[in-house]
Amino acid sequence: MRFHKAVITAAGPDQRALPLQSLIDRDGREKSVLGILIEQALAAGVDEICVVVWPGDEARYSQAAGGYAGMVRFVAQPRPLGYGHAIHCARAFVGSDPFLHMVGDHLYVSPGQPSTLQVVEIAQAEECSVSGVQATRESQLPFFGAVAGRRQPGRPGLYRVDTVLEKPTPTEAEQRLVVPGIRAGYYLCFFGIHAFTPTVMDLLGGAIAAAPETPVTLSASLAELAHREQYLAVEEAGRRYNLGARYGLLTSQIALALHGRDRGELLSHLVELLADQALAEGGRK
Repeated sequence: MRFHKAVITAAGPDQRALPLQSLIDRDGREKSVLGILIEQALAAGVDEICVVVWPGDEARYSQAAGGYAGMVRFVAQPRPLGYGHAIHCARAFVGSDPFLHMVGDHLYVSPGQPSTLQVVEIAQAEECSVSGVQATRESQLPFFGAVAGRRQPGRPGLYRVDTVLEKPTPTEAEQRLVVPGIRAGYYLCFFGIHAFTPTVMDLLGGAIAAAPETPVTLSASLAELAHREQYLAVEEAGRRYNLGARYGLLTSQIALALHGRDRGELLSHLVELLADQALAEGGRK
């Protein structure tokens, strides 16, 4: 099972402008968030990419893709019918192939190999769908889907998923998502990177056909997937940064710089800012 296609979703009304923002990447070059995501997808071995956008945003996204525009197809989500529906808009592009999926409103920073590559390599080796997950504190549950499952013997950080919930309440999480070995108050929430078998598209299509006007979540189809075939989750060594959160772009930029060639320069600037702030506060006393 080889992953040579990727789907990036960026059509949400609250996220559609985020992938168009510019940041300084770890190599010191200015790039759009979309360009950084495309490079991370390519690092996993894919060579065809589909970006699901809001109708009318195709030209702006093509410009943001820069030199990669020629290998990217842009597909519009005609109506805001949910995250799962957005992924399914790429059905014609995916066909019967497995595919890498990334959300466009997060940035992923890993100290080692790209998170995309880790997820794809496990999916190819195990011949099943794999989702990246991260132990996430309880207060963040309203922003993520979450999973629970059994640890795979001899495979640290790898789980066979048996439960998937979309944005669970703390009570639901405590009752259904506790995983042995994960510290209290933390749960395995989606990282935003997945490697999916074609079954996922079939399940999303079935959900849409059953309720054409109802928003479709990805989590519901993944819960069904877990009961139909092997579905794994892997804890990511990297970090995800929500670009839409307060100071999300700033935090993402700092994270990139701290893992890149400009680390020393950034730390110098931060020390100067903190020193200036300390002096200013001292002068007011």
